[in-house]
Amino acid sequence: MTEQPGEPLLLDGNERVGERVHRLLRDRILTGALPPGSRLSVPAIARELGVSRSPLRDAVLQLVREGLAEETFNRGAVVRLMSREHLISLYDAREALEGMAARLATAGFTPSVRRRLRDLLAEHDEIAAAGDFTRHIEVDAAFHREIRRIAGSPVLARMLEEIQGQVMVAMRSTSVSGGMVQAVADHRRIFEALASGDSDASEAAARHHIARLRELLRAHA
Repeated sequence: MTEQPGEPLLLDGNERVGERVHRLLRDRILTGALPPGSRLSVPAIARELGVSRSPLRDAVLQLVREGLAEETFNRGAVVRLMSREHLISLYDAREALEGMAARLATAGFTPSVRRRLRDLLAEHDEIAAAGDFTRHIEVDAAFHREIRRIAGSPVLARMLEEIQGQVMVAMRSTSVSGGMVQAVADHRRIFEALASGDSDASEAAARHHIARLRELLRAHA
């Protein structure tokens, strides 16, 4: 569901107001609707969404804790602008964590998982051919998110979701790209390793993918 500016916030099921506000703002940040440097004005957003300021403050604080926003001296909270050094640090941690996720996911590689990952790879191929960088970021994230899901580790998934959120924001504001076609090739190697049932190969393929991107960032630092 996407709320339109000026419309009251709509809730799904038993979802709390603060949770929905957080998800909405997080989605806007990750999609680039709220680019780095955008002010997260509590009064203005509260008026837009038709909610009280208290849950909105909680949502903004959660974004700060996740590294997607930061408090400034005279502007309040703003969407964080990731430095190249911070992005490299994220990739250092992400290499190990994505490798472990792929290792754990190997045992959960079922026919239905095979179909979902193949569908994502096919979609990614089309996006790379079209040169659609915005969709590339989204489908790239979806591929890794599916692997985290089948890994079956809530702690690992939570850590990687936070890291990947910051990476998605950073990649929209950096001129360094690992190449969409190369990213699809990396993902296909991860897929083939998972399909083989070799957990060592799965971990190695995932780590290689992230390490390649990190080294590109270091080369352009």
